[in-house]
Order: sequence, then C-alpha cells, then structure tokens
Amino acid sequence: MQPLLLLLAFLLPPKTGTGNIIGGHEAKPHSCPYTVFVQFLLENKKKRCGGVLVLEDFVLMAAHCWGRVISVTLGVHNIQKQGKTQQVMTVRQAIRHPDYNPKNLSYDIMLLKLERKAQQTAAVRPLSLSRGKTQGDSGGPLICNKLFQGILSYGENNGNPPGVFMKVSQFLPWIKSTMKRFQQQAGR
Repeated sequence: MQPLLLLLAFLLPPKTGTGNIIGGHEAKPHSCPYTVFVQFLLENKKKRCGGVLVLEDFVLMAAHCWGRVISVTLGVHNIQKQGKTQQVMTVRQAIRHPDYNPKNLSYDIMLLKLERKAQQTAAVRPLSLSRGKTQGDSGGPLICNKLFQGILSYGENNGNPPGVFMKVSQFLPWIKSTMKRFQQQAGR
C-alpha cells in the first residue's frame, strides 16, 4: 500500500499538496527502487505516469502513457525535490505492444528503451519480471505474493477499485523478444 501512495503522489498535478493521503502514510524512501517516474508531452501538455525498471535500460509501463519527448526519472522519492539518488534519462524508443488498442485499452503495455543504462544503486534497481513487493498506479506494478503480476492500465482516479491490469505473464514472450532484439542490435 505504501508504494502505491508514492506512485499516486507522482501523478498529482504540480503544486498539489500531498496532505491528502487516503488510508496510508508516506513510503520509506527508496523502498521500491524499481519504480520509475515518467513524463511526456501529449498535445503540448505535460503528462505523468509510473513505470517499472525491468532491465538497466528498459522500463515496462502502460501503452496509453505515450507521447512525445518521453523522459524517465529513477531513484526518486519526492519528485518536487532534487535528490542525489535521482537519475534522469531520455527515452530512445517507446515500443507499444503491436495489438494495443487505444479505444478499449486492450494490450495496454509498452516498453521504453532508455538512451543509456541506469546505474544500479540502493535507490535504483530493476525488478525481475518474476519477483517484487508492491502495487502501483498507471503504468506501475501489481505484485502479489512477491511475484510481478501486472501493469496498471486504468482505474478510478480517486484510488477506489476497480483497477484494470495487464497480466505481465501473458506478455512475457513479447517483452523478452523485444528486449532481446534491441540488445542484439546494440551488439552489432
């Protein structure tokens, strides 16, 4: 629950107070080192989503969080304050699932290929596609019994159920083949 609230705070409009946490408290700083804050431009407006670092240079997130000039911030606890642990990177390429449908949000899953590899620290560490500890918000992870189960696609803005998740295990072949293809291209 704690990391969910942290990710929800990422999605608040700028200068929104964080005094409105519902049913929880602030997460321990960097307790979820795989969480990623994503910013992008959509129709010339800044938008925000969450994501999950799954390799040093790949972020997994919801495909509806797509736009121009995508950047990610890793190792952040409070996006309003610059911290020593933060790593800001540009995205080389956003790869939506080929069957993504924006009308009904089916296949709402996307990989971001980062411009460079993240430096692993106590505050920045990839989440294995088969392990984890928390649940998140739009583009963020759903973890059950320490297993990475889903990426949040959509839900109620007030945090109430239901939330709709893309089941990660169904997309593993696409995720792994896409990441492998990019790694092979880089090795050329």
